[in-house]
Amino acid sequence: MDVAHVVSLLYQYADNVAFLLLAALGLMIILGVVDVINLAHGELIMLGAYITTLAYHRAHLPLPICMLLSVVGVGSFGMLLERTVIRRFYKDKLGALVATWGISLILSQGMLILFGPSLIAVPLPEWTIWYGNYSFGGYRLLLFSAAVLVVLLAWWVLYKTRLGVQTRATMQNAQIAQAVGVDTRRIYLYTFGAGSALAGLTGALYAPTTTIVPLMGTTFVDVAFITVVVGGGTNPILGALTSSALLSLISAPLSSVLGTFTGRIGLLLTALVIIRFLPRGLSGFFVELQRRRMAGAA
Repeated sequence: MDVAHVVSLLYQYADNVAFLLLAALGLMIILGVVDVINLAHGELIMLGAYITTLAYHRAHLPLPICMLLSVVGVGSFGMLLERTVIRRFYKDKLGALVATWGISLILSQGMLILFGPSLIAVPLPEWTIWYGNYSFGGYRLLLFSAAVLVVLLAWWVLYKTRLGVQTRATMQNAQIAQAVGVDTRRIYLYTFGAGSALAGLTGALYAPTTTIVPLMGTTFVDVAFITVVVGGGTNPILGALTSSALLSLISAPLSSVLGTFTGRIGLLLTALVIIRFLPRGLSGFFVELQRRRMAGAA
């Protein structure tokens, strides 16, 4: 195996990691903190892609500005959803599932009615890197860099800010956090908004790489839920990193050799095996391992 082929495999692996991280991180943060499974996550990604595409073609704004509008717009919409719908179902998990599923239908069918079956895609930035006989899309490398930066930003907010401390306290025990003065309703609002903003960012970043249709969210949401299930909600950042890294290690070679469909089947089978032995996911396993080490040291 020559060096160029190894570089090609690493490129595909990085591309898979970026896709899984960006698709799942917002969903995992909402699940970990708010404890709500957002079935409208794929439609929020779709909404981000639509905002970017419409702003680019109709307002003729620079692509980075269009992406920023998607982040702000979808994040604000997520906060509006939390205020008007989601917070009514915090004690009714099944009701939350039905409500978010209904929101997903409204969003997808609403976009179909308003803008038709598809939009003209945002042109993919032309940036190609050559190594040996292989060519690599520079925009895909940009997506990987964006995924890394998003994870670092999320880590900084959760572990280096006062808001992050309150968020982690709410995640561990909302009643005790509220008893010591944490406004948990505000934390839930910000968390749902942040998770939605990450979905909007994902849609914006991948708008130049995919067909812009009302049902495009399904492309992201299936692998996002697999990544969330494998990662677990105990520690959203650790879960997103470990699950995306592990699943990409399975998916990238299978997709390269046998096709995308086989790669998705490999993801599903891997998730089934991991959940069978680690019902709390990878993050739950690592957190429990750390607790045992601390108990042993004491």
